[in-house]
Amino acid sequence: MQALRALQQSQGATLNSEGIPISFNTAAALEALSKGAALVDRSHWGVIQMDGGDRLRFIHNQTTNTFTQRQPGEGCDTIFVTSTARTIDLSTIYVTEESLLILTSPGQDQRLINWMDRYIFPADQVSLANLTGEMAVFSLIGAGSADILKKLGISVDSNLPYAHHQSFSLGDVSLRLAVGCGLALPGYTLLLPMEAADSVWLRLTHGGAVPAGESLWQQLRVQQGRPAPDHELTEDYNPLEAGLWQAISFDKGCYIGQETIARLNTYQGVKQQLWGIQLSQLASPGALLYAADEKVGLLTSAVDTPNGPLGLGYIRTKAGGAGLEVTTGGAKGLVVDVPFLTRGYLTASI
Repeated sequence: MQALRALQQSQGATLNSEGIPISFNTAAALEALSKGAALVDRSHWGVIQMDGGDRLRFIHNQTTNTFTQRQPGEGCDTIFVTSTARTIDLSTIYVTEESLLILTSPGQDQRLINWMDRYIFPADQVSLANLTGEMAVFSLIGAGSADILKKLGISVDSNLPYAHHQSFSLGDVSLRLAVGCGLALPGYTLLLPMEAADSVWLRLTHGGAVPAGESLWQQLRVQQGRPAPDHELTEDYNPLEAGLWQAISFDKGCYIGQETIARLNTYQGVKQQLWGIQLSQLASPGALLYAADEKVGLLTSAVDTPNGPLGLGYIRTKAGGAGLEVTTGGAKGLVVDVPFLTRGYLTASI
């Protein structure tokens, strides 16, 4: 990790108190999103390895997506929820020949290990290992991501679905390359041993990828609408409210929280939804949202973007959706759709 951080600082990175790159040349990285690719270090995200013959059955019963029929090389997003279907984390799971690799949100790795440990019984052939800090996680984001990989000798089938992955060698480094960057944008995610992180980062940037920091990731996250723990993913909300329908299987059998999620879908009981909010000025997350004098929701995230301040927030379904005018903390806002979120049966009424 120290070698990677030293390299990133030599490329202009500003690090925060936890050693995470906050910014490089943000303007260059933004330009790269449309013409090439930005490179984001997500190594502070959690990585959990699940081994054992019951691993697919176990994760199938623990999360919202389906796993029992998935084959090595496949993957998907899935959601850990409580027994009452309140969100814990949105994670991406990669199925390999020997194990499952679970990419969690930052700071959620040990929480999820502790959560899953509660449901592992002596007869279960399941074991968990926390690989956070042992594996580097990089995401290439942008239309030119495949071209940069091709320059480095890595050709990826453009028809592979999201989260499908393959093993490749880059020089003497073995890595796993997955389709998708965690946003509704073209890109890829690389998982590799931490001891090789600096050499792979250098190859990617020499190949044309423009380094980007956490501040740009957060900007993109809000623009795209990806919910995050402690903001949009809390035990105040369920996955349907959070717009994560694409990570839920409604055809699978029982899992933790399944009964509540099925009931909300069957009886069309989603009372609030996550939306983007164009703001006239920055407002503080946690501020109430009003339509006229009526309280209609809560602002959960807010960032500055080149097109002005943008936020995410939950709006009561009956109050409206895209096009609704709101106010919050002295700022005016316009509710807008964002590409990461899906809405199930609610789509027809928007």
